[in-house]
Amino acid sequence: MTVAASSRPISPFSVFRNRSFTLMWTGQLVSTAGSALTSLAAGILIYRLTGSALSVGLMMMATAVPTLFVGLIAGVFVDRYDRRNIMIAADLIRGALVLLIPFLIPANIAWLYILVALASAVGQFFDPAYASVLPEIASDEELAAANSMVTISSIGAQAIGFAAAGFIASRLDITWAFYIDAISFVFSAACVLLIRVAPLKVEGETNIPAIMRNLRAGAKIIVDTPSLRSLFLIYVPVFVIYGLNNALLLPFARRALHATEFEYGLIEGVTTVGFVLGSFAMASLADRLREGQWIAISFIGMAMTGIVYSLLSSVPLAIMVGTLAAFLNSPSVIGRQLLIQRNTPREARGRVSSAFFVTRDTMFLLGMASAGLADVVDVRVLFFGNAVVFLIVGSLALILPGLGQPAAEWRRAIRLLRGAEVAPGLGMGRAATLADFDLLATRLPALSGLSRDLRQNLAAQTLVADAPGGTIVVRKGEASDAAYFILNGRAVAGYAEPGSYRLLEVLNPGDFFGEIAALTGVPRTANVITEEPSTLLQVPAPALRQMMGEPHLNRLFLSKMTERMARMNMLDMPRVAGLDQQALQELRTPGAEAAA
Repeated sequence: MTVAASSRPISPFSVFRNRSFTLMWTGQLVSTAGSALTSLAAGILIYRLTGSALSVGLMMMATAVPTLFVGLIAGVFVDRYDRRNIMIAADLIRGALVLLIPFLIPANIAWLYILVALASAVGQFFDPAYASVLPEIASDEELAAANSMVTISSIGAQAIGFAAAGFIASRLDITWAFYIDAISFVFSAACVLLIRVAPLKVEGETNIPAIMRNLRAGAKIIVDTPSLRSLFLIYVPVFVIYGLNNALLLPFARRALHATEFEYGLIEGVTTVGFVLGSFAMASLADRLREGQWIAISFIGMAMTGIVYSLLSSVPLAIMVGTLAAFLNSPSVIGRQLLIQRNTPREARGRVSSAFFVTRDTMFLLGMASAGLADVVDVRVLFFGNAVVFLIVGSLALILPGLGQPAAEWRRAIRLLRGAEVAPGLGMGRAATLADFDLLATRLPALSGLSRDLRQNLAAQTLVADAPGGTIVVRKGEASDAAYFILNGRAVAGYAEPGSYRLLEVLNPGDFFGEIAALTGVPRTANVITEEPSTLLQVPAPALRQMMGEPHLNRLFLSKMTERMARMNMLDMPRVAGLDQQALQELRTPGAEAAA
């Protein structure tokens, strides 16, 4: 469960002060416009040469099929090699492939399909690498605005590319589109070359057994992380509905609204503006609610507008309702991106991002393939049914683990946090034993690799405390040199705001907290109070540093710290604890190991 950000107003454009983000954003803006240019130009060229709509459809398939065969494997490579180098190589290879199109088409038109498919396959490496790097070059404070601006630029760049393709097709030789796209990829590669990204530390060689192990590990992360698991489950039907709705827009406009082709284009264009405006709003508002809440609001809002849209017969009203629906769609898109980035360990972002990309494209194609239902079922009924699916999924997002939270549980947690000032503190506890560390190892399997001597040494330095429900373990503003691991029970973290309390996270067995304050000496940034009788392992800073001396535990703690910094609203640390964004960035990268 992630957190809302500080209430301080932050300009959405402040993210452009980040040099690395500006370079990545600019390069992707140009290359996305170039890709849209090639996409439409390839379709136009195929239709000119064959006069066949089927041939144009096959061209669309040539861009989609590589996702199914390459997508998941690409994610493994993204997690095992330098992501910046992967993006540079992908841009240069795609540029070379696109440049070959004008030269090879005269020999055989099949080359167009082959080159477009190859370029799409290479793109499967670029996309997860880009998604993985974004949260590393943008601070937590900037991440919502960064995702919003990337989304806006993607929509705008596609519009520019499509318009440019139409102009070139009508005024110039169509091959100019491919030359321009090749240049755009080189420009993007040059921009990526100038950014700085900490390299990943990878163990072992990259071979088939390693790839399969990494695929299984990536799937396990999605299954074992409640927020990612819930997100994956709700988006499977949503992506199908997206594909079906996309295919039904034209039939609905013609049959239900009796719109002309010009009016249909107007509906599409104006609704795109709604999505851009929604994305821009999310740049400022995204951190005020948890990602799951935004997703639920978005889906329920689209359900309501979808029901209204299915009943319309007026083009002007359809434009207004469609624009509102597009505006409400943007929170789910931005929320999904933020949730994946903030809840996925750094070393697994490529695989997790690829899994969602592959699912999106596969389900989207399945939805488009279902458009034939409109030949036997009234298109209004289909739109209404799709809206009902959004309503169901939005309601589920309110209660699924990691996305929403039942109202009763929320009220109980807030009630506990309100009483934090007068809650009894944690007792002195007893000396830990080897059995306590063995129990912790069942909660954190990475600890099972510690030698018996090391575990005994750590146990000699730590304490175990039994805390009744309602016991405050950590008070906001306190200094401490200890971190805590939950052996049994559950706790909640949060802090007071003017007129209200903010729940940051629910902590379960195996979770730990307080490690950053213990290692750096900064004051605690939240209250942590037990929600039920709990058993806690209190680990002093020297023992924690000793544990972090083990490479596999170091990686575990650093990845968990990254996740917790987003969940525990570490955006407030510069204000509360005097840390700047550079210090936060260092904690999120391997370079922080020495500092820890």
